[in-house]
Amino acid sequence: MFFFFKGKFEGAVTPDIRKFSYWPEYVDQNLSLFQDKKVIMYCTGGIRCERGSAYLKSKGVCKDVVQLKGGIHRYIEQYPNGYFKGKLFVFDDRYTISTNDSIVAECSYCSKPFDKYQPCSSKHCHQLVLSCDQCRVCGKTACCEMCQEKATRRQEGTKVVEECSCTKKRRRIPTD
Repeated sequence: MFFFFKGKFEGAVTPDIRKFSYWPEYVDQNLSLFQDKKVIMYCTGGIRCERGSAYLKSKGVCKDVVQLKGGIHRYIEQYPNGYFKGKLFVFDDRYTISTNDSIVAECSYCSKPFDKYQPCSSKHCHQLVLSCDQCRVCGKTACCEMCQEKATRRQEGTKVVEECSCTKKRRRIPTD
């Protein structure tokens, strides 16, 4: 999920999924990962954790499932120099809240440490992109090759869709 790319707790295991709605599928495909373990779930404000932990508990494989009360947002307010590293992803135009200097994300193109999201440059797409200043200067400003091509050609009249067509082609739960 977006916020795991920006910040996480030290030593946390983070699922490589793009949306919270993919969580049940991730759990179902990885039940052995949770077998007999104590799982501590966290999210931005705690709301998705309520739903996510309830689903995980319903599978009956964990020793225990608990949540970070109030989410990461409350935690970093109370412990600004605590165990959370990176930036907190927020669901508004700020994209992130910074509480420390750690950078745990990287540029999607060159893999250099970088953690400033910007919208995909293709007008039809609503994905956020981690593209460092050097890559942006080179014109690498989109979430994928398809969007980059559309952004470069600046096609007019492209139908606006909720989700980028390249996102629909991506695996919901990557295997690598």
